[in-house]
Amino acid sequence: MTKTKTVKPLFDNVLIKPLEAEEKTPSGIILPDSAKEKPQVGVVMAVGPGAVNDDGKTIPMVVKIGQKVMYKKWGGNEVKVEGEEWTMVEQKDILAVVEEDKKNAYEEVLEMSKKLNARR
Repeated sequence: MTKTKTVKPLFDNVLIKPLEAEEKTPSGIILPDSAKEKPQVGVVMAVGPGAVNDDGKTIPMVVKIGQKVMYKKWGGNEVKVEGEEWTMVEQKDILAVVEEDKKNAYEEVLEMSKKLNARR
C-alpha cells in the first residue's frame, strides 16, 4: 500500500498547481521547453486557515480550493508534491481569480451582428 502526501499550508499560504505553459505561439510556432514562459496561472489545491493580525484574530482567506488564479511571476516557492512541481504563495501574491466566460467578446459581437442583420 502506498502512502499519499497531504500538504496543508499554514497561515495565509496557498498551494497552487501551475497550468501548463503554452506549447505554441498565436501564430502557430511550436516552442521548445527552454523558450516557454513560467506559467502565472494555476489551480488552488490547498489553502491555509488565514493570517493572524495583531489582535490575534484570523484574517479569512479569499481564495478557495479549485479556483483558477493568476499569481505574481516570481512570487512563492516551488515545492514537489507527488512528483510534480507546484507553487506555494502567500495570499497577497495572488493577483486575481480567473473566471471562465461563457462567451468571449468576439462571439458576443458576432451574435449581435447576426441579430441586427436578421431584422433588416
